[in-house]
Amino acid sequence: MAVGIDLGSRAVKLVEYDGAAITRRQAFDTAAFYRDFGRLKDGTLEVDFAGIGINPAGRLTVTGYGRNTIKVVGAKVVSEVKAHTVGAVRQSGLKDFTLLDIGGQDSKVMKVSGGAMEDFAMNDKCAASSGRYIENMAAILAMPLDELSRHFTNPVRLSATCAIFGESEIIQKVAEGVPAEEIAAGVNLTIVKRVLPMLARYPDGPVVFSGGVARNTAVARLIQETTGRKVVTLPEPTFNGALGCALLS
Repeated sequence: MAVGIDLGSRAVKLVEYDGAAITRRQAFDTAAFYRDFGRLKDGTLEVDFAGIGINPAGRLTVTGYGRNTIKVVGAKVVSEVKAHTVGAVRQSGLKDFTLLDIGGQDSKVMKVSGGAMEDFAMNDKCAASSGRYIENMAAILAMPLDELSRHFTNPVRLSATCAIFGESEIIQKVAEGVPAEEIAAGVNLTIVKRVLPMLARYPDGPVVFSGGVARNTAVARLIQETTGRKVVTLPEPTFNGALGCALLS
């Protein structure tokens, strides 16, 4: 059994793969995962695999936000772009595409040719183009994430380019009486506008969408309408990096 773990900024994703199919997928809050299953010893994270209920038997690969700061005993470490590329090729069945991954705290765009990552661009300097931005805006609107993810019509124009200043702008829109649905659509359009420059670097082929934000159907639709490119959302977008790790194991 191969095990892949994606140490994300907002969630730790785990996948078990038996060589033919995913046999287990599970997500943990990142802080809770480290608290409940990790023990730091000499700068190395010892994971209580028995507590999680897995037996990696030497076939464990790790990627994600925490891979450079946390060393998991017995694990092979791979880059996020490599793990996500391998996972996306397997899930989509495609060999040539542009992979867009929007996670909890950063966004990445990868050019995939012949099933291998050829080049990539990444925004990890600001949370404005990430799932954290959407979570914060949904909280201000008192709107569930699944509801916010459905709105794309009549988007209000939001000018703030910072996730923090964006909160003040949304509060102002609420005070002006702008309907919450139009503000939600504006939030989704803002995410799209912030990844468009990276997508424009690799204009060929379909856009394969992974990461937690890929579950936002409004963002996927707005990308397709804005770019004119086909958008393929992966069946397991949240677990794509962990799946790639398991396949690399």
